[in-house]
Amino acid sequence: MTIFIFFNIQGNGILQHSNSKKIESKDYIEDYFADALNHLYTFEKDLQVISCSVNRERTLLAASLVQAAKDGRRNELQPGSKCLTLLVEIHPVNNVKVLKAVDSCIWVQFLYPHVESHPLPENHLLLISEEKYIEQFHVQVIQEDGNKVVIKNSGHLPRERVAEDFVWAQWDMSEQRLYYIDLKKSRSILKCIQFYSNEHFTVMFEAPLDISLSDSGFKLVNFGCDDLRDQEKLSKHLTLYVFTNRTGSLCVCYCPNIDSWERITYSVFYFHKGHSKTFTVALGSVDSRVTKGITFLNLDYYVAVYLPGHFFHLLNIQHPDLICHSLFLTGNNEVIDMLPHRPFQSLSGSLVLDGGSGKLYRVLLNQSYLLEFLRDTRLDCERMALLHCVLSCGRDPQRLEAKIIQWISENISACHSFDLIQEFLIASSYWSIYPETSNMDKLLPYSSLLTWNTEIPGITLVTEEIPLPLMKVHSFKGYWEKLNSNLEYAKYSKPHLHYNNGVVRREWHSLISEEKTGKRSSLVYVRNILDNAIKVISNLQAKTLAASTAHVNWKSLRHPGGPRLSKSRPEARGPATSTRQEPSGRGVNVCASGSPRLRAGVGSVGDAAEPRLTPLLQEEDNHQRLLMGLMVSELKDHLLRHLQGVEKKKIEQMVLDYISKLLDLICQILEASWRKHNLHPWVLHFNRRASAAEFAVFHIMTRILEATRSLFLPLPPGFHTLHTILGVHCLPLHNLLHYIDNGVLLLTETAVTRLMKDLDNTEKNEKLKFSIIVRLPPPRSSVMDKSSFSLEFLPLNYFIEILTDVESSNPALYAFEGHDNVDAKFVEEAALKHTTMLLGS
Repeated sequence: MTIFIFFNIQGNGILQHSNSKKIESKDYIEDYFADALNHLYTFEKDLQVISCSVNRERTLLAASLVQAAKDGRRNELQPGSKCLTLLVEIHPVNNVKVLKAVDSCIWVQFLYPHVESHPLPENHLLLISEEKYIEQFHVQVIQEDGNKVVIKNSGHLPRERVAEDFVWAQWDMSEQRLYYIDLKKSRSILKCIQFYSNEHFTVMFEAPLDISLSDSGFKLVNFGCDDLRDQEKLSKHLTLYVFTNRTGSLCVCYCPNIDSWERITYSVFYFHKGHSKTFTVALGSVDSRVTKGITFLNLDYYVAVYLPGHFFHLLNIQHPDLICHSLFLTGNNEVIDMLPHRPFQSLSGSLVLDGGSGKLYRVLLNQSYLLEFLRDTRLDCERMALLHCVLSCGRDPQRLEAKIIQWISENISACHSFDLIQEFLIASSYWSIYPETSNMDKLLPYSSLLTWNTEIPGITLVTEEIPLPLMKVHSFKGYWEKLNSNLEYAKYSKPHLHYNNGVVRREWHSLISEEKTGKRSSLVYVRNILDNAIKVISNLQAKTLAASTAHVNWKSLRHPGGPRLSKSRPEARGPATSTRQEPSGRGVNVCASGSPRLRAGVGSVGDAAEPRLTPLLQEEDNHQRLLMGLMVSELKDHLLRHLQGVEKKKIEQMVLDYISKLLDLICQILEASWRKHNLHPWVLHFNRRASAAEFAVFHIMTRILEATRSLFLPLPPGFHTLHTILGVHCLPLHNLLHYIDNGVLLLTETAVTRLMKDLDNTEKNEKLKFSIIVRLPPPRSSVMDKSSFSLEFLPLNYFIEILTDVESSNPALYAFEGHDNVDAKFVEEAALKHTTMLLGS
């Protein structure tokens, strides 16, 4: 039987293991990621490797060895024992040079600078001593006798002191950084050294840590894997990790020595945000069999905190302000039961070592399982955290959004602490353009919530401001540029710079007020605003069509021998116009004058190649177009002010993509509900009774309206018409009028015209039509078309003008002269009654 002990996992896949079956063990250094395992070097003597590292070209091996104790365990360096640090030529195996022969442990690590693939003339090797100092050796190599690689001037290797008097150090293999903590006047100071390919290294920052390490001894992270067999020792030792990601985050995760198993406390220092959070977790009853050490894992936008058998926390490090955006699971959760009850050792990046099996894993968030968990959980805080976590995964966003929308439609009223539709619209739109540029997390809203006051069961949280790291250099690139930007933002940006629609709200109300009073705004200004809306609609249609085409191509790749899709779908490949054939036989052009040709988009819910059934984006709605256009203008100005160095054209496209995404998500939610309840086009007519399905869709639309209205977000043109038509179907007259008078249902030109045409002249319908007519506004001279009406009691001249225009503009109606559904006597009586009311008032 072979027991694998991973001492040092490096970028080139070098590992060391021992065969413990033999009394005199052999230690192998192997190339793990090669097509076949290749032995690079073998130690035949009674020595045990405690640390090893191979250079990038695999020509040099550095190793530290101690004598093995009789029981096979590592010698604890009793008096008189020696640690040998060797530098070995292994291409081919040749000379051996002793770098150190001391009575304390030495760890070794070759640097792996990011350079081209050609061999480097000089290698750089770090030696980390238990005596609390770090040295760097510079090793030049030359080729002899063909491909033989030997050390040049092996008797005089240059070296320099990198750090000293430290109590803790961590190596970041992927980024070639060394983090270490030294004690200055009993204060813990975190420092970072960046190594470069030209043999230079630079101290990048210093940051004070409010933790006590004076009695913690000596600790190394990622310089080799700890022996995980001594669990009691592991669980009582402090745990400290530094995690970064590509967005410029800098987190320090710290758990002190565990002295009580009734509760556990750990802290996370969010240096890129300027504050720390200390979490105290009540453990309840303790099962001694699963009492292990705590594990911190770096998962890009999240840090996982895991105590086997007790809890699993997923901390949002990108947006840590609200606790509800992080996930907290306790030991009585099935997720905890599924995780191994063994200790993990966190390595560089998202790599972990399973100490029980000796296997190496790369940890990723399972999007499918997170979705399943989202469907099953009953706590609002967990729903909120899981929704954001799933969206941040970013894999197959169309499929992901479809599944979330399906869940939302089934749980529309399940959440009491937040609006589910609001949160989905804001979060999904944010993630749709977040990767486009840095600093977007500071400028766009991440959540619909500003505060969260509900406690998380079993969690006590304390938040404190912390001093920001002091940068020691003045020129930044890559990660350091992003970190510095985050620090500058945390230092100077009070309050936050997140965009909101407050200015849009005021400007929109001003324009609508001018319309009602007959005042005229600048024609050029209003036209520019409406042109912005045209760009949004066009962008939405283009992206929807592109997504549909990609879906069709993907299906054809998956099923090359399957049936071919029909070529007669104009929505998927035809011009951007369409004509819907109504049951009455009259062709109704879905386009309106003065606008781009609008059509129903291609769906992305369910089968993305299917045309959307909901009649949205098929009419003018100038109030919504104004709102769209104003949001484009304000959001563009907001980003231009704060995104330095990003070209204007790119910002304009990001703005169009963001607002298009908002509208598309609303269309998707409504489309999913429409398909779920199997609604048909004839629901748009009034001469039929409402079904339970129409009630369900009307409820969804009302919830969408509530969600967008409080955030002042635009709706797709045609939404208000469809909502009003369903409202007439579903609501008793007094409820309908209440909804209209309170602005829930808006009387659009299309809805009123359909109502007057479709309803016959029974007493009930006459009462309904009269109630609608008296709520129409008068004709006003305005730069905007008359597409949405305010709720005022005014004369009928304008309505009569509408009916006249409709009949005179449609030749197909001439055949119905004398048989019109609109009773002239009814109109005359209604006008007389209304005039009498006005005169009486």
